[in-house]
Order: sequence, then C-alpha cells, then structure tokens
Amino acid sequence: MPASLTSPSSKGLRLYGSEFASRFLIGSAQYPSPAILLDAIAASEASIVTVSLRREAGNSKGAHKEAGEGAGQQFWSLIQQSGARLLPNTAGCKSVKEAVNTAHMARELFSTPWIKLEVIGEDDTLQPDVFGLVEAARILCAEGFQVFPYTTDDLVVAEKLLAAGCEVLMPWGAPIGSGRGLNNPFALRALRAHFPDATLIVDAGIGLPSQAAQAMELGYDAILLNTAVAKASDPVAMATAFAQAIDAGHRAFNAGAIEPRDMACPSTPVLGSPFWHADHD
Repeated sequence: MPASLTSPSSKGLRLYGSEFASRFLIGSAQYPSPAILLDAIAASEASIVTVSLRREAGNSKGAHKEAGEGAGQQFWSLIQQSGARLLPNTAGCKSVKEAVNTAHMARELFSTPWIKLEVIGEDDTLQPDVFGLVEAARILCAEGFQVFPYTTDDLVVAEKLLAAGCEVLMPWGAPIGSGRGLNNPFALRALRAHFPDATLIVDAGIGLPSQAAQAMELGYDAILLNTAVAKASDPVAMATAFAQAIDAGHRAFNAGAIEPRDMACPSTPVLGSPFWHADHD
C-alpha cells in the first residue's frame, strides 16, 4: 500500500483531540419520529450526531428545525439520551456573515466549540461557496471554533482550509441528499493522497452502504450521512447496514487491497499441480 494513502487514524477516529470508536457520523433531520431517531442512532453506533439550527433563533426557543416550536433544549436533551456528541451545523447559510452568526448561536445554545460549517453557493446542487467557506473558516478558527468544513474535492480549497486552521475536512461525495454515491472517486483518492495527515470525512451524497464502504476503502476516516438512513423504509435497519459497511470498508483499507490487473492471475499455480506434465521429444 502506498505510504501516501495511509490513513492518519488506524485505531479510533480522532477529531480535535478527542477519540471516537465509531467512524459513522449521523444526521438528525427528516426522521418519522424522535423515537425512531433514537433507535437509528443506537443501531448506527454513531458517536456523533449533527443538528441544524433556525438561523433566526437567538435563544433556545425554536432553535431546532426538526424538533418543533420551542424545542431547542428538548432536542439537546434528546441527543443526550443517545449518548452521542452533538455537532451543530450552519445548514442553509448562503453568506459568510450568516454562517458565522449561526456558529455563534450554536456555541451559545449547545456549549460546544464544534461547528460543521456550510456556506451554500448554488441552490440546485447545494454546492459549497468555497470562497465564502474559506473566509468563514478563517474567522471561526481565529475565534476558537473547531471547524468541520463541508467542502468540495478541490485540492486548492483543501489546502486553504487547512491553512485557515481546520484540522478536519468534509468533502462531498455527491450533492446533498442525492444518493449518487461518489461522483468523482479519482478526485477523492487524490485528496486523500495529497493530505495524508488530515482527517477526511466524506459528507453528502451517500445513498447505499456499498457507497460508504467504497469511500472508506479509499482511505477516508469517516462518513457523515443523513437522508439515506432517515428516509429509508426502515431507518433502524438501514443504520445498522451503514455501520457494518463503514467498518468493513475501513478494515479493508487497513488490510491492504490487491492492485487491479488487466489479465487473469490464477489463484492455484499450474506448476506443481498433479496434472501438469512436460512434453518430451
């Protein structure tokens, strides 16, 4: 296995000085009920749960999009029941100012320096505005936030985010909620090779457990997804399937996969077999 593709964390997932047993980060939106959400988190064995905020809320009232009116603190209590750590995000923000303000609100509401930073630049694909993203990341890192930027697979953008102070990068596999999997495996492989010491988490676009396993087989450190579990016919069963696939992909990467070949290579050597013989004149 090339040294450049070695994952920076072969044991636990390490994020800003904290270590987690699970490499599955799960979203909290769109579940049929709070009970199913809790069951899905338990089935996923995820250590980290993401949650988005109402950007107009300045206090706990109405702070969480999916939890109902005045339910910010109630949702925080729900996550505490799961035993998972909360990762607030700036979902839906379209400007640096909006994202930074939302991050400050999240830190106040949930008492955490963690923030998944999203600055959306295009409505149809929800592609990140990478210029605004780098600027917002620089501001928030300087203010003591531990930033998880939702970004593209662009190498230059990745370099600038790391230089801004981010220790974790979260490149997309495909547009949010699309279920397309990895649109550009070559670019994701290149990103992993260029930044062997950075923690890289594929975020967005994963629709099937096999797609999550594929990302982990490229050497990625973790997977963050929401829609593929929350909108499944059986979210709990799907959470279990993803947990197993993510673990399998990580184990496969560390085991060292064989290189692809153009020609067949027999698993049983011909020489030495009982039916082999040489013709003699």
